[in-house]
Amino acid sequence: MDRGRGRGGKRGGRGKRSEEDKDVHLSKSMSYVLRHGATQMGLQMATDGFLFVEDLLAHPQFHLYTLEDVERVVSTSDKQRFKLRSHPEDGRLQIRANQGHSLQVMDLELKPVLAGSPDCPAEAVHGSYLRNWPSIQQQGLSRMNRTHIHLSTGLPGEDGIISGMRKNCDLAVFIDVSRALADGIDFFWSENGVLLTAGDAEGKLLPKYFTRALKLKPTRCILPLQ
Repeated sequence: MDRGRGRGGKRGGRGKRSEEDKDVHLSKSMSYVLRHGATQMGLQMATDGFLFVEDLLAHPQFHLYTLEDVERVVSTSDKQRFKLRSHPEDGRLQIRANQGHSLQVMDLELKPVLAGSPDCPAEAVHGSYLRNWPSIQQQGLSRMNRTHIHLSTGLPGEDGIISGMRKNCDLAVFIDVSRALADGIDFFWSENGVLLTAGDAEGKLLPKYFTRALKLKPTRCILPLQ
């Protein structure tokens, strides 16, 4: 009897892990489609970044998933990566990624940051990796193939910080937001509280906007800016 219960417990554990793995895979797949791959996959995305959930689930890559799976992944996303809404005209369910696009999305409902406004942070931070520091130190931060550079108002684990930086980042670069704004660089808040900027005309935040840089792991220490 004890052996039977043991086997049952193991099956239950595997079942729970299997569902978690399924959700992780679905989240990553949706992130790719909604941020980068919709057009390439033949899916029609609206100019505001929304895609009909029924069209997503009809694609062969998502044939194993249901509407309930999508709703669960959206509601449990620790970084609030996605937004669901009913289409304003016909009520059909739509989904989009809140940020991180390489696809050109015209209207993400981003809120502009105005110099001197209560929601304008004095300082913001971008998470990266120490292997990139020599390049960042000389050339600045780049949005690369994305539409925005992602910034946070604090480090992972600090109160109220849910997104804007990967948890495995070992480099934090702090930005003087007011100085960049004064030079005409625009910043925006995404719906899930990530600070976004397209940078300058070349898609960069130059080193002159850096206030400090921290090595985060294995122990924190300040890095020289120059």
